Amino acid sequence: MTTIATSAGPVVDAIGVTLRLHDPHARLRGVRLSQDIRIPGDQLDFSYRRGWWTLRVQRPAVDRMEYLLELRHPNEGRETIPDPANPLRVSGAFGDKSVIEFPDYHRPAWLDLPLAPASVADLAIGSRELGSTIRGRLWSPQALEAQQPAPLLIVHDGPEYDSLAGLTTFTGALIEAGRLPMLRVALLAPGDRNRWYAVNPAYARALAGEVLPALAEAAPSTVRVGAGASLGALAMLHAHRQSPNSFDGLFLQSGSFFSVESDAHERRFARFGPVTRFVREVVQAVADPHPLPVSMTCGVIEENLANNQAMAAALRRLGYPVELREVRDVHNYTAWRDAFDPQLVELIQTVVGS
Repeated sequence: MTTIATSAGPVVDAIGVTLRLHDPHARLRGVRLSQDIRIPGDQLDFSYRRGWWTLRVQRPAVDRMEYLLELRHPNEGRETIPDPANPLRVSGAFGDKSVIEFPDYHRPAWLDLPLAPASVADLAIGSRELGSTIRGRLWSPQALEAQQPAPLLIVHDGPEYDSLAGLTTFTGALIEAGRLPMLRVALLAPGDRNRWYAVNPAYARALAGEVLPALAEAAPSTVRVGAGASLGALAMLHAHRQSPNSFDGLFLQSGSFFSVESDAHERRFARFGPVTRFVREVVQAVADPHPLPVSMTCGVIEENLANNQAMAAALRRLGYPVELREVRDVHNYTAWRDAFDPQLVELIQTVVGS
């Protein structure tokens, strides 16, 4: 069997990985794998032999594996750290993790392409609906005149999407390559994320009645595409249903479309009730005043996969042109990044009409 050694730590092959942690003086009482790829809990503890903690993990249905190591010390203290023997790290919403890339994983080619020159301006839009300010950044290709109308991509969790998934690197590369038209990107910061994004009518009104008019002044648009992941995807769909003429297309990744039937484990979430009621309303709807193109992505072993499949089916029944792509990863920014091409490319081309 061909193997790929990563430093002195993980040994990766096509069917799994062997994780190793050097502890020559047996100073640790235990090591456990911390992961989100549904490895059973009774298969996460390392064994100790001759100065090494070792764990063999069979490959799950993913092409990448993000993980941490939980160390148990003699005083019963515990700490969770990236794997010190693995130099490959990835940044995420909750800090850095170690990552293993299986042999058939391929990073997006656009990461290495030249970028269209662009400028970035800060956004600060006051909202009476929220009693707060919605902040963010506006990314614009330098080839666009300031008041020249162009497609506008409006993104929830925008600064995080940009820093952790390279969203404007993607748009800059594909504009330069001629695969996307000249477009602008409004990167909206989440603010009070759980309250704003989890089916909040005040936020939907603020987005439609305050943010979009302010963006129309700063960045005149020909068409608007709303994008978001997790709760941000939910908020985009909710905003569209509340104000059907706000967007011309939606890009929804790993949406938190919770239902009572498939997501009982989320009951402790403070806004579980409003979310499930909204989802039920969409699923039970018999008509929609403004169906529009929707592109969805979700990880093949995500907890959200069942509710994304159900939402895609409900939207199709209401007349939405929907494509759901199931990607070989889970709920993280790299998975969302890796699905930009071709999903977001094709959606923008469809909406623009090219």
